[in-house]
Amino acid sequence: MTAQANGSPHPRGGLYFEDFSVGQLIRHRLTRTVTQMDNMLFSNMTLNPQPLHIDAHFCATETEWGRPLMNSLFTLGLMIGISVNDTTVGTTIANLGMTDVRFPAPLFEGDTISVTTEVVSVRSSKSRPDAGIVEFLHRAYKQDGTLVAECRRQAFMRKRPTV
Repeated sequence: MTAQANGSPHPRGGLYFEDFSVGQLIRHRLTRTVTQMDNMLFSNMTLNPQPLHIDAHFCATETEWGRPLMNSLFTLGLMIGISVNDTTVGTTIANLGMTDVRFPAPLFEGDTISVTTEVVSVRSSKSRPDAGIVEFLHRAYKQDGTLVAECRRQAFMRKRPTV
């Protein structure tokens, strides 16, 4: 992680609003190899019957990929999840939204993803003096450096408590 906190992080490890600055880039330490089980469980838990994710025969005979694609919403969730330990664990109040979600290249079983987070904007809340809004740009790459996912996420963040 290239981020430096301006004070002590939250006891769980998350950074407070004041610890973020525009342009800051965080290279997350956690990586994850995705599996067929991830794809099957996520697709089934979300009631998504898309054969593009769960039917190897369909993919082999009827798609350009020849094998199942990882469910894009799983990829999105994993990308953001990987970022949490280094950014918002214990310090986020709520996610306000996600925009500009893109999946520019396919992700398959056996690929390993790594994630970076760039701080795009930071502003104090107009309604809550104890909070602010941080906009993150999350990017996920597979093992060969190919960008497979990205999104902007607006998080409502706690300011460091005054004691």
